[in-house]
Amino acid sequence: MAHSCHDHQSRLPVPQATVLALPQSSQPKDMRPRWTAVDSLLCGAFAGAVAKTVIAPLDRTKIIFQVSSKRFSAKEAFRLIYCTYVKDGLFSLWRGNSATMVRVMPYAAVQFCSHEQYKKLLGSYYGFQGKALPPFPRFLAGSMAGTTAAMLTYPLDMVRARMAVTAKEMYSNIMHVFVRISQEEGVKTLYRGFTPTILGVIPYAGITFFTYETLKKLHTEKTKRSQPYPYERLAFGACAGLIGQSASYPLDVVRRRMQTAGVTGSSYATILGTMREIVTQEGIIRGLYKGLSMNWLKGPIAVGISFTTFDITHSLLLKLHQTGYFTH
Repeated sequence: MAHSCHDHQSRLPVPQATVLALPQSSQPKDMRPRWTAVDSLLCGAFAGAVAKTVIAPLDRTKIIFQVSSKRFSAKEAFRLIYCTYVKDGLFSLWRGNSATMVRVMPYAAVQFCSHEQYKKLLGSYYGFQGKALPPFPRFLAGSMAGTTAAMLTYPLDMVRARMAVTAKEMYSNIMHVFVRISQEEGVKTLYRGFTPTILGVIPYAGITFFTYETLKKLHTEKTKRSQPYPYERLAFGACAGLIGQSASYPLDVVRRRMQTAGVTGSSYATILGTMREIVTQEGIIRGLYKGLSMNWLKGPIAVGISFTTFDITHSLLLKLHQTGYFTH
């Protein structure tokens, strides 16, 4: 018995060493999800803000043409930009950008963060934890992320559209838009165009994230490099934005018409009714696809910048965490 007790005591250091090692291996696992979510929120917000600020003048011009019956052309678009600059000054080209920032920063933050979470959830469900998802779950993760972000931030998108197409005398600031719409048109107006927005976001976000993730996966398989160079990320994001926005563009036109009906004097109430009126008055190509060429210019730029900024800043934050810069 004494010998047995001695043997048991001699083996104590082994489990003790094992117990001491557990907190070191478990602590990163406990901390990683929280940091990953925070990183994704911060990087997503920053990426969205940078991308939207860069293309704000083009975006505003596109919205103005979308909600009017004027025929779109590149020449007319740039003439509008120039006339706006001459009449109201350089910063007028960014009118409504404050509302865009208020909307796009939480939108992009929620979209990128939820995309990371949906990828983990679907990866676990389909048995691809820590690996690249198959095509359908890859598309589904993007669609769910876009839908989540759109549902949480839609009233801000409505406000931004109103500010983009009206003179500054009508709406002085973001809160003024909320107050006037609520008082004069009712709170429900803040969600006008919500359905076409969600119907458009599902293919747009799904195709965009799917295309970007697929191109990165193919790039890794071909080059054996785990991370693309920044200019390669820009190219992947540009392709993703071009395909995604082209697929969902008619619904983007419909939602803008419905959002701005209160200030343009139109009576767009339903998706099919709005589509029918646009096609009847302006035709399919010149109506439902009005401004698409402008989108082909600004869309790939915005999506490319957004994805690239997100990936680079996310990698930077992870490196800072690894070096202990954020440890308390």
